[in-house]
Amino acid sequence: MCLDELRMRRRRNEAPLLAAAVPAEQLTADEALLRKEGISRALMVLLNQLTPPQRVAYVLHDLFSVPFDQIANVLGGTVPAAKKHASRARQRIAGAQPVEHVDPGAHLIVEAFLAAAETGDTRAMIQVLAPDSVRDADAALLPRGARTHVVGSTAIATETRLFRDRIRAACPITVDARSMYLIAPGGHPLATLEFVTTGKEITRIELRPAERGHVYTAPVASTAS
Repeated sequence: MCLDELRMRRRRNEAPLLAAAVPAEQLTADEALLRKEGISRALMVLLNQLTPPQRVAYVLHDLFSVPFDQIANVLGGTVPAAKKHASRARQRIAGAQPVEHVDPGAHLIVEAFLAAAETGDTRAMIQVLAPDSVRDADAALLPRGARTHVVGSTAIATETRLFRDRIRAACPITVDARSMYLIAPGGHPLATLEFVTTGKEITRIELRPAERGHVYTAPVASTAS
């Protein structure tokens, strides 16, 4: 049934929607499902890039250990073809391009900031932000009249408290071979968060809209989890 639905969407040329184009009630339902079932947000984003046969073969074999002869029956093809679909899915998820090096220390600093942002802990956010740090955001992602350019750790931390729900929907991922975070409510890409660190402090945060042309692959430092 899932395969039939995926194929039907493809025949109607329905590409996976960005969060900005998804009805609010669907986003809410998808987000509730992700949190209730403990489903990986990054994995949902990655799966949405696969063709229907690739998605079915990957999920059934790699996640549920279903034998390839059964998968071939589901797909209506041969065992070698089913194996090829799963292999191609792994390649697309892992990414074929070389990715940038990720500094483990910088990763921990960013994780500390996001953990504080999720709870609205202004003091903890300020501790990992440089005093003259900058937050630059696309106007389309902000409420009308909000500043796109914010300077100073206190100002950034104070404003970030207003976006706790978005921070909770962020996950580490590789976007076009660059390591960053993706805000993906319900598993639907909304915006990218990129951090620049110097020493033990965050010096710059950039918030940009997610785009259809972006290629998402598994995060550099870990698997899609």
